[in-house]
Amino acid sequence: MPVSPPFPTLTEIMGLIGEAGRRLAEIEASEGAAGNISVYIGWSIDPRRQLPLQETISIPTPVPELAEGLFLVTGSGRRLREIGSDPEANLGAVKVNPDGCTATLYTSPKRLFERLTSEFNSHLAVHRDQVVRTGTNFHALIHAQPLHLTYLSHIPRYQDERYLNQHILRWQPESIVQLPEGVGLVPFLLPGSDELMRATMEKLRRHRVVVWAKHGVMARSDASVKRALDRIEYAETGARYEYLNLLCGEQGEGLTPDEIRHLCERLGIEQKVF
Repeated sequence: MPVSPPFPTLTEIMGLIGEAGRRLAEIEASEGAAGNISVYIGWSIDPRRQLPLQETISIPTPVPELAEGLFLVTGSGRRLREIGSDPEANLGAVKVNPDGCTATLYTSPKRLFERLTSEFNSHLAVHRDQVVRTGTNFHALIHAQPLHLTYLSHIPRYQDERYLNQHILRWQPESIVQLPEGVGLVPFLLPGSDELMRATMEKLRRHRVVVWAKHGVMARSDASVKRALDRIEYAETGARYEYLNLLCGEQGEGLTPDEIRHLCERLGIEQKVF
């Protein structure tokens, strides 16, 4: 559903990206410079007040449908936990030119990065796909590396999407409510590759969180940056319960499939996992 006026300002969106970055660090999902965040903004914003420097760049995926659209993107090598203290130094604004193949990159004189995140190709492809398919004027994407979800994705039996979902979504009633379609799973693919880009785009058509096996996760929201963050937290919390259960010899059973189905029937939730 598109964001309605009054639209958030660039400063407000930058602040929310900073808050999300800080929270990802708090839940151990963004060690060092790991992780990246991008936001598509489909309404008119002039970024030159905060980001006055301009240069023309090529973009990794042609997006003529998003001409004149604006993206806020984290810089490569920047720590997500530090964005909030100085957003202008850690973020770039990318305005797509009419040809859809180049863009104007707006940055600050305080810029602390040489280039945008190496995962920008995956971000851009997913943004384009969601905007074209749904008509939304806002879309947020977060890539992070939550400890327990990433660990489970190294265990062969959790590399099966159905098995993973049935085991991480059984520990709290809120889990299936927040992630009724479950999480998607992409097998390990080279970070930054076209193969990862295509697989992620496809999975995020059906899911709002996707696990990149042996790498991390990507989550999306057309409502807010924090909503995408929330979805990572819900999935990671389920993975943490599952990890604790493995440590304890798998003594817990979690909610049973019948209990989860009954819960969903009472709440009118159409789920696709149990």
